[in-house]
Amino acid sequence: MGKPDPTRFFGRDVTAEDLATVKQIVAEYPGLPRHEIAATVCEAVGWLRASGSPMTRECREWLEGLEAMGEFVLPYKRATCIRYGTSASTPTQAEGEPGAPLEGTVRDFAPILIERVTGPAGRKVWRELVGRHHYLGYATPYGAHLRYLVRVSRPEPTIVGCVQVSSPAWRMAARDRWIGWDDETRAVNLQRIVNNSRFLLLPWVKVANLASTVLSRIARQVGPDWKEQYGIEPLLLETLVDQERFQGTCYRAAGWADLGSTTGRGRMDREHRREGLVPKTVFVLPLVKDAAARLCEATATCGFGPEGPLKGDRPCVQRGIGK
Repeated sequence: MGKPDPTRFFGRDVTAEDLATVKQIVAEYPGLPRHEIAATVCEAVGWLRASGSPMTRECREWLEGLEAMGEFVLPYKRATCIRYGTSASTPTQAEGEPGAPLEGTVRDFAPILIERVTGPAGRKVWRELVGRHHYLGYATPYGAHLRYLVRVSRPEPTIVGCVQVSSPAWRMAARDRWIGWDDETRAVNLQRIVNNSRFLLLPWVKVANLASTVLSRIARQVGPDWKEQYGIEPLLLETLVDQERFQGTCYRAAGWADLGSTTGRGRMDREHRREGLVPKTVFVLPLVKDAAARLCEATATCGFGPEGPLKGDRPCVQRGIGK
């Protein structure tokens, strides 16, 4: 790649606002690997492929070119790295095969057990079930995340679903309006939001009200689990529901608030030419009564401020910083 142009990125205009956002991300997250900084930049300014995936490789090259020009200093290159946010092949094992149909009500199969995935055996099962039966498939998530297997107890213990929560979206207009924060406060408190990035009930499971029951149980369990794992108390859950596939009925039944729709296009798509991205419904669920007010507090609550980790505190886990 030749000498980069700070005003152009692979045929796209880079505005002064875009460049300022890039520099802010580089400055605020010095502990991230370069590929994650590039992915964060792509999410923030809308540099996506037609498929919706971030242009991480191209952005990293562009960033390294700007670093060579003295625009900023990136973290040191690491010898090895994990590819995040990319589809991955999944193993095939008996647990992933369709089981006997389960039909009835939650009471017929109670108690419903939400089991946090912590070991390699559980991770293997979770990965296969999501890879084979979720319409988005399996992808290694960016940053912090927790995974759960859902089981029914009767007539015998049986896995019926999978849940994943992970780091939040960098920007989401409907969510950000609902909270009412500015960019500076969002950068400080963003890591106190957790995204429900995967929710799967297996296709042969037809248990009335199971989905809303699981979502309600997860909402009670995520807070303590996230704080135990990452040292941060989450204040809000968020998720995006594909409007072409789902109505979000189970989220509404579990008390999640419908904040409206995304645009179905990236912020850089000024001429409305991108195809293949559909609008999604934005749902949120406060985990505390004053969630929006606390998210608008301008004081860093996770030990990671604009100048880096704060002395005596843990660094924040947004996009993988921290434990």
